[in-house]
Amino acid sequence: MIDRSTKERLDADFSPSRLAPNFEEVLKESAERSRKAKSRTGFTTYSYGRHPAEAVDHFPAPKPGAPLQVFVHGGHWQQSSKDEASFSALDFVDQGYGFVAVGYGLAPGRTLPEMCGAVWRALCWIRDNAGELGTRPDAVHASGSSAGAHLLAMALCTDRRAPDRPPLASACLLSGTYDLEPVRHTYVNDALGLDAAAAREHSPLHALPCRTPRLLLARGEFETDEYVRQQKEFGSAARQAGNQATELVVPGANHFDLVFGLGNPTNPLGTQVLTTMAAS
Repeated sequence: MIDRSTKERLDADFSPSRLAPNFEEVLKESAERSRKAKSRTGFTTYSYGRHPAEAVDHFPAPKPGAPLQVFVHGGHWQQSSKDEASFSALDFVDQGYGFVAVGYGLAPGRTLPEMCGAVWRALCWIRDNAGELGTRPDAVHASGSSAGAHLLAMALCTDRRAPDRPPLASACLLSGTYDLEPVRHTYVNDALGLDAAAAREHSPLHALPCRTPRLLLARGEFETDEYVRQQKEFGSAARQAGNQATELVVPGANHFDLVFGLGNPTNPLGTQVLTTMAAS
């Protein structure tokens, strides 16, 4: 057991909203941008599994054969959904690329192993159906934020189970949690119910390498100490495991509004993501 002061510190460190006074406005803007994307651009919802939440929203590229960006939303594994995760769809479509928002279900209705498996199956389904989605299996890129970065990282680390499929062309992990041991000592674990063994088994830090040739780890300037530590530790471990992993700190951004730069060519984050997609 940890002492009370340590738990209080960890609870604070896994509360990124305390360094993001605009977080409520950002969440509203995410939902509004997603709504606009769906009203202005044709999109299709596909099921990739049996669970009702196992579905994706696909926004096609202007021309067939273009690279595709897949996004896995965050929310402490217990909030948000794909319905609010299409805020970057218009940015990517305007740049000539396709976009997919992934749903995977939430705790406590779903366990963390179920969510991890769902995101991996979604990525498999997308590569298997790349032609129907207007792209190529080797031109699928992905990004995830916060809990979504964790789920994407786990999918990349377990993607060795799919050697018949090409690896993701690149992955961008935003403000992720890669070691779950601290999480299980916080209020976040009330919904997850992780014990020590499950926390280790589902920590990307202990499952490296990631199966992708290009890995970008990004966070905002205004993050709690724990998110800063986790990015540095995971980046170092990924490079030691053989991954080509680079790190980025976006000036002025916080845990929540960082994602708005993903498909923006004038943003330091978007510049790197779009340049990598153009190369494929």
